[in-house]
Amino acid sequence: MNPSTTALVLIEFQNDFTSEGGSLHGAVADVMEQTGTLPNAKRALEAARAAGATVIHSPIAFQPGYYEITAHPYGILKGVVDTTSFVKGTWGCEIVGEMEPAGEDIVIEGKRGLDAFASTNLDFILRSKGITTIVLAGFLTNCCVESTMRSAYEKGFEVLTLTDAVGATSMEEHANAIKFDYPMFSKPTTVDEFVAALSGELVSADTSRGY
Repeated sequence: MNPSTTALVLIEFQNDFTSEGGSLHGAVADVMEQTGTLPNAKRALEAARAAGATVIHSPIAFQPGYYEITAHPYGILKGVVDTTSFVKGTWGCEIVGEMEPAGEDIVIEGKRGLDAFASTNLDFILRSKGITTIVLAGFLTNCCVESTMRSAYEKGFEVLTLTDAVGATSMEEHANAIKFDYPMFSKPTTVDEFVAALSGELVSADTSRGY
């Protein structure tokens, strides 16, 4: 793996998901604990920075009142509105301390839905920096991570997904996405494998793939 053409894209590592007291933390806490989502993601982040890879944070954020989306949301966005999650200027919307942007990290703005490409300049940033490989981690395994993965695949990027650095609202959903969907649109990869690839080392494949 060539760090100069690789970007680690971290999706929604925000307090509302990651931290005790976050509005949606209870929904993902069990999977986070079982997979080690946050400590694994932190290892990936540290390795990417050390290797000189591009690090991109992709938070989701809304103005109070959620005026950026329909007045009658349904599905996953209804859950966000009903729990008053990811409101700009609140603690819940902030990126969790362990994953806080630093140094040359890039924070993209404008994410209002599931796909990190859809309402942001992520594609422009990646292409302008000559990125050909993107590595995904974050929330939810079967929602924003998967949506971004599918778009990246369609756009011609080499896509890796860190199976032990993503989290969902149940182990069933998490495992199902990794087993059946991820291999169609990416190369499912553990954090150990990613860290080793960045340093040019070889490791034995982890057949558990994070679930």
